[in-house]
Amino acid sequence: MTETADVVVVGGGVVGTSAAYHLAAAGAGRVLLLEREDALGTGSTGSCAGGFRHQFSSEINIRLSLASVPMILSFQEMHGIPLDVHQDGYLFLVRSEASWRSFVAAAELQRGLGVDARLLEPEEAGALAPGVSLDGMIGATFCSDDGIADPSGLTAGYATIARGAGAELRTGVEVRAILMDGARVTGVETTGGPVSTGVVVNAAGPWAGLVAKTCGIVLPLEPVPRNVVVTGPFPGAPDRKTLVVDADTSFYFHREGPGVLMGMGSPSERASFDTTVDEALVANELVPTAVRVFPPLERAGIARMWAGLYEMTPDRHPIIGPVPDPAGLYLACGFSGHGFQHAPIVGKLLAEMIVEGQARTVDVSGLSLERFARGDLAREGHVV
Repeated sequence: MTETADVVVVGGGVVGTSAAYHLAAAGAGRVLLLEREDALGTGSTGSCAGGFRHQFSSEINIRLSLASVPMILSFQEMHGIPLDVHQDGYLFLVRSEASWRSFVAAAELQRGLGVDARLLEPEEAGALAPGVSLDGMIGATFCSDDGIADPSGLTAGYATIARGAGAELRTGVEVRAILMDGARVTGVETTGGPVSTGVVVNAAGPWAGLVAKTCGIVLPLEPVPRNVVVTGPFPGAPDRKTLVVDADTSFYFHREGPGVLMGMGSPSERASFDTTVDEALVANELVPTAVRVFPPLERAGIARMWAGLYEMTPDRHPIIGPVPDPAGLYLACGFSGHGFQHAPIVGKLLAEMIVEGQARTVDVSGLSLERFARGDLAREGHVV
């Protein structure tokens, strides 16, 4: 016999578990989440740095943060599940005139939407993050409402309340294909057998393109490996958990245990599903940049390293919402490094779309898949 569900969610990261909870709580019927790994949150969610921020360059990303960040901050109070959250701000260090113009314009946009974004002199930035290099710094931006939270904790929390709302979350089951009858979704083929359903949410992160391709949908999405390094203790390690970003190199760090967690993008990075740590890149690009931006790191030793996948779209915005063909397929992918912080509101928006017929809390019509065919793109310039 074929198993049946009203909604199947593909992917057990933070976006998928948020979607499962909000769908079940909204009365979507039988909600079944399928995760191919043996545990939830072991893909991109488990590898991310856990930052949340309002300091974006696009209005839609700012609006998503304004709706999502309060859901992170109130999660423990609302649901009675502990969540490690530190609201010590994001600090962007800017060292080129072109970048500074961009950040000044973004801060103006942010303030216009109600975000407490501040423009700082280099000395003020140095006071917020003692030890950072002020060489060549033109200015900085800071928002005290930004911060970091525990990605695994939020994922586990959503999984718990999703089950409490009636959803079933099943691990160790891979979705091999989305099934169709004409122009409608009819189910999914899995390693555990077929599941009949009229609605599928593709929240498979960097693997979302592979899932979509099984029903003829091509997503403009690339998996891009990024390396993360955690140091041991060292003299001058920051006291606060402010997430500091060197805007022109994309290098970032924040306090993690007795040391720091750090990472950065690279001009040499290429699309790949390979999550082997690129030790040459760490040694030749990440560490020299780290020491240049935050000189106390010269005395730090590396405690551990890993690599995770970003799911990059051409405009660095996510793809959220239904596709016209096949009907019944919804996308929640392509977050370009911002999936963790926007997962709470995206889960709610998906529930609104599927249960009520449209998203109400935030207008995400501009994030549909069709925007790429129209050429209606507005690039997010502040990707970390």
